[in-house]
Amino acid sequence: MNHQEATVRRHPALRFAQHALEMVIAMVVGMVVLEPIWSFAWPGLSENVTTHVLVMATNMSLGMAVWMRIRGHGLAAIAEMFVAMYLPFLVLLPFHWAGAMPAMALMTAGHVLMVPAMLVAMLRRRREYGW
Repeated sequence: MNHQEATVRRHPALRFAQHALEMVIAMVVGMVVLEPIWSFAWPGLSENVTTHVLVMATNMSLGMAVWMRIRGHGLAAIAEMFVAMYLPFLVLLPFHWAGAMPAMALMTAGHVLMVPAMLVAMLRRRREYGW
């Protein structure tokens, strides 16, 4: 066992942080891998902001779900992460529809708010995430 493995094994907060980072990476991989498929299957998708942000949340959720299954997480934890990915957009979309939030602000705020939403879901099951 190398020093890094020993450190992660000894410190639950580091295991938790490592897992959170792995899930963020899985989200990005989900977006990068699935976006071209959506673009091909649904030309003009990005012109509909509501659908576009929900498809992006789906892509991130699917990437994370695959990684969570590989890591041995159950369906309840995966479902909570899906909620964490969609919730920021579901809260912010009415502001966009009312004209109070431009598309770019919606995308930025939705993505930023996903991180604390994901951390809340992880903290609910902190033992499952290594803490």
